[in-house]
Amino acid sequence: MNKKEILQKIKKIEIASNLLANEIFSGNYRSFFKGNGMEFSDIRRYSPGDDVKKIDWKVSAKQRKTYIKQFTEEREMSIYILVDISNSNNFPAKFDLISQLVGTIAFSAVKNNDKVGAIFFTDKIEQIIPVKKGKRQALIILDNLLSINPVSKGTNIENALHIFNKLSKQRSIVFLISDFIDTNYEKAINITKLKHDIIPIRIADKKFETLPSGAVFTFEDSESGEQIVVENFNTAKNISEEFPKKILSIYTDEDYIIKLANYFKRRRRI
Repeated sequence: MNKKEILQKIKKIEIASNLLANEIFSGNYRSFFKGNGMEFSDIRRYSPGDDVKKIDWKVSAKQRKTYIKQFTEEREMSIYILVDISNSNNFPAKFDLISQLVGTIAFSAVKNNDKVGAIFFTDKIEQIIPVKKGKRQALIILDNLLSINPVSKGTNIENALHIFNKLSKQRSIVFLISDFIDTNYEKAINITKLKHDIIPIRIADKKFETLPSGAVFTFEDSESGEQIVVENFNTAKNISEEFPKKILSIYTDEDYIIKLANYFKRRRRI
């Protein structure tokens, strides 16, 4: 895309994302994330009527008296959007969905006066946009996403999370957007969870998950260039992989608003 096309695309995403952000979060933005926008500050002795869920059982056992945790509301949150821009995501339908998701998340942060930043990665870190506030920051993230030309083709989620964990010094909300065509990333997600609230979102296209019958197919890995030949003369086969439930899958032919809204409603109930 040239600069004029990028600007037109950004404007379209901005208008849609502002409307969709309201529809998804419906004024309860902070309540969807771990801690409900609250940060631990201190402990004190339990008093009748206090919420038993806030009891600090370790301290209470050590002191032989009941203590509860006190929390203060965080004035702002830091939102990081980690985006896989490898070759396997470089298909129009998938990339269009990714750009809409990024726009919705970024403008939601702007509306709630939170800081937002981004990391674009392949099997290398392609670009880091440090967290800042404001509409201009959301536009910068979208502009860079739509105009970036990745140096590499592969995917390394583990490396992206490792770099993020070194970069981010305070607890953040992390949206990890990828197709998860990678291996050995589960441990990195669990390590990130120890400090941050991470939301993995898998972008997928059903066209690539079914093998039609009655032909010989040659497949080429879009990232490595490796080719394999598969004979399938009988029935159509499902070649999709199983992903952990902690990863939210959104397909290009689905209404991602409904998927996100239902996902966040489940998080709030939990």
